[in-house]
Amino acid sequence: MTQTKKFASQADLEEKKVTFSQISEHAWAYTAEGDPNTGIIIGDDAVLVADTQATPAMAADVIRRIREVTDKPIKYVVLTHYHAVRVLGASAYKPQQIIASQDTYDLIVERGEHDKASEIGRFPRLFSNVETVPPGMTWPTMTFAGKMTLWLGKLEVQLLQLGRGHTKGDTIVWVPEERVLLSGDLVEFGATPYAGDAYFKDWPQTLDNLAALKPKALVPGRGAALTTPADVAKGLSETRDFIADVYSNVQKGVAAGKDLNVVYKDTFAALKPKYGHWVIFDHCMPFDVTRCYDEATKYTDPRIWTAERDIEMWKTLEG
Repeated sequence: MTQTKKFASQADLEEKKVTFSQISEHAWAYTAEGDPNTGIIIGDDAVLVADTQATPAMAADVIRRIREVTDKPIKYVVLTHYHAVRVLGASAYKPQQIIASQDTYDLIVERGEHDKASEIGRFPRLFSNVETVPPGMTWPTMTFAGKMTLWLGKLEVQLLQLGRGHTKGDTIVWVPEERVLLSGDLVEFGATPYAGDAYFKDWPQTLDNLAALKPKALVPGRGAALTTPADVAKGLSETRDFIADVYSNVQKGVAAGKDLNVVYKDTFAALKPKYGHWVIFDHCMPFDVTRCYDEATKYTDPRIWTAERDIEMWKTLEG
């Protein structure tokens, strides 16, 4: 008797071990074995948090760890992009400002509610104590385009848009004095990039733009903090290789006139030997290939993922 495969990561219930580590004089990384990371910058007079965790209850653990090393106020929360798993914990920090790119703000307006319902349905474990999330959306209180500079006392922190990749609104946090980068989901390490809202053609160049900063340390969206230039280079190159491999395989299938179902199965089989050991590979691949197929055929911009579309896609490709 054939057992129906669980939708996405609904069957993933194993709690992950959290690590809170200092990666430079002012930067800290909150990581959890492939679950979404949070980056922290502790300046002279204030704290900046990038990516909040998925619920206020989960954010409370980040705050507890910050308070073990500083009592400075958490002044800024930065949303590197709009995905629910990154932003819905924002209210717990009670920041003076929630900052995002204008492109991210526009995505929240266009598809935030859909994404919230979609993500919670896909991966329940990542939304522990979801009842603590306030109704509605997490709205930025400040937006920018291209570049914004913040000063945490004498410490300069730059918020930069260096190109589209994971989403059109991707923002990185850059501490030039220490050459430390908080990348959001533009970079992953030992974890499969989620590319359901991606721009496959742009993403490799955006990674090259990050590399041009010559970071010494980097907090990726998922995976261990990268604390040497060699590790940073590896994280950038492995992310770039994955995106390029998905795109080349999908392009080849489209050129041969294959439909999405066949392209998905071919691409999954081609990539599994190289990337199948990465965290959430099975979870991400249907979304990644579907978006890539869209981009390679007729949809320049990502279509909105709704809870209903998630289920329809999963049944089509994995049912």
